[in-house]
Amino acid sequence: MTTTPETTAQAPEPGSGEREYDAYPQSGAQQNTPVFRNVEEFVTYRFLPMYTRAEGGQFRWCKEWWRHPEAVSRFHALWHAWEVLRWEPGTGMAVWYRDHLDYQMAFLLADTGPFRECTSRRHQDPRPLPADPAPEGWFENEW
Repeated sequence: MTTTPETTAQAPEPGSGEREYDAYPQSGAQQNTPVFRNVEEFVTYRFLPMYTRAEGGQFRWCKEWWRHPEAVSRFHALWHAWEVLRWEPGTGMAVWYRDHLDYQMAFLLADTGPFRECTSRRHQDPRPLPADPAPEGWFENEW
């Protein structure tokens, strides 16, 4: 197999030097094994080295991204989609970029997104939107 920057990347495994992963794995015993053990590995070893943007203006980032529930949820979805689509030969990665990464990044890094009050140097705890409880009986029970 020919190795290209898109199909193979070096990612340091926590505490054990370097490791290599292949976006289009060979058939065999590891065919259904995920590359990353959790969303943090995915963000650290796949997303951050690959997706670089100048911070500021319309692009926001937080070095403590894991403190933002919306960001964690969106990165989790990106990770799972990547693990599935990496198996698709030909257009799998293109579909992942177009339908998943590009779509989610428009929300994640936006100046109104989950990192809107943060910088890469300073974290600001996210504040949930305020809500008053609905009056008793406002909603019918569905079960």
